[in-house]
Order: sequence, then C-alpha cells, then structure tokens
Amino acid sequence: MFTHNLDPILFDFGFIAIRWYSLAYIFGILFGWWYGKKIIAEKIQLLNNNFKIEYFDDLITYLILSIIIGGRLGYIIFYNFEYYIDNPLNTFKVWEGGMSFHGALAGIVFGTYLFSIKRNLETLFFLDIVACVAPVGIFLGRIANFINGELVGKATNVSWSVIFPSVDLMPRHPSQLYEAFLEGLILFYIMRVIFKRKDYKIGICSFYFLIFYGIFRTFSEIFREPDYQIGYILNIFSMGTFLSIIMVLVGLVMLVRNK
Repeated sequence: MFTHNLDPILFDFGFIAIRWYSLAYIFGILFGWWYGKKIIAEKIQLLNNNFKIEYFDDLITYLILSIIIGGRLGYIIFYNFEYYIDNPLNTFKVWEGGMSFHGALAGIVFGTYLFSIKRNLETLFFLDIVACVAPVGIFLGRIANFINGELVGKATNVSWSVIFPSVDLMPRHPSQLYEAFLEGLILFYIMRVIFKRKDYKIGICSFYFLIFYGIFRTFSEIFREPDYQIGYILNIFSMGTFLSIIMVLVGLVMLVRNK
C-alpha cells in the first residue's frame, strides 16, 4: 500500500507554476512531432507528390488546437454540461482542469480532416500517424493524472492499492496506472506492429486504435470511480465506458467496410 503524497507542481516560481500535467501535454506533443515525421518517412511512397514533410509541422498546429478545443468541449458536453451552462465564463478556465479524451479524439479527427482537405492529402493516412503517436501522450497524461491524485480508482484491499488523502483515506486501485500501461504502452506497441506490416493499408491503424483503445478503456473503467457529477448511465455504464463502447463499434464497422 502506498499513500499518495506527490505534488502536482514540479516548480513554483511564484508568478508561474510548472505542473506535471502541463509537461505531459508538452512532451507528448514534442514526441508526436518527432516520431510522426519518423514514421511518415517509412510510408511516404503511399502519399501523392503534393506532400512535403514540412506539412507535418502545420498538422501539429491543427492538432494542438483540436486537442484543447475538442477536449474542453467534450468535457463540458459529456461530463459537466449543467455546471457550464450556469457558469459559462468558466469554460475558458482550462488551467482548472476538465478535459475529455473522447472530446479530444473528435477534435483530432476534425482537425486532421481540415488539414488534409487544405493540402489535398489522404485524411486516413494522417489519422493513422496520430493513432501511432497518441499512446505516448495518453501514457504521459495518465501518469500526470496519478501525480495529481485525480481520476482515482475504486476502493480495494489489493496489496498495491493507493490512498489518495485529497479524496479520502480509503485504499484504492491506481486505475490511472492501469490506463497508462494499457492505453499507453501496450497500445503503442500494437499500433507500431500494425503500421510496420508489409500489407499495411491506409486507415487500418485508425480503425484498430478505436477498437483497442475502447477495449482497454472499458476494462480500466471497471476499476475506476465514475465521475461524481454523473455516476452511472442507467446504473450500468460510466460515461467513459459508454463512449468507449461506441469507439469499439465504430472501429469494427469501419474495419469491416474497408476490407
């Protein structure tokens, strides 16, 4: 058993604080920029002659905006709609937390589509690139969630349980670490294997990302406390589970349709 005493702030200079959560976003984006270019070079023959590697820098800008806007709107719509209807100005206080992975995913799809249309490029190929790099950002984000002592797991008596004093004094599953392992490390490996296959087909990584992320997230939600303001949908599903099941179904449909 471990009692959580980690500080979410790495450095505090008085006028500005450097938070682990912010660093997770920054390093996730920097890795995505570097690794994305690296793996594009492996399949660049699949792109038309209009593509230049420098265009990927533009995509990163689209993705940053898409993640922030989509993640924020997703949280508001899916998780705390009534609160933000009553307090609309708090919508812009992103530093107070409140981001949704599923909302960020929707934003990424839309932002990548806009980028691809502008450059006359294949949308699904660049979504495949995002699918390959995203697990690292997810991994870092879940580690930051653990450091912040948020999105805690359900009460348990397993030997590796964690007490989060900011929540209560009950030992709980470190569900953030389960998600970091499954949605981060394992998913990264799966995406890498699929992308490197000789019979790789554009779109395949995107479809499998939806399927495997949805499965891993649904499994992890078994050990995670539902959001207090929502609870369980129909007394069965957490919002995360509900949205992840939709991801799996969409991924399966797209996979079958594109075979």
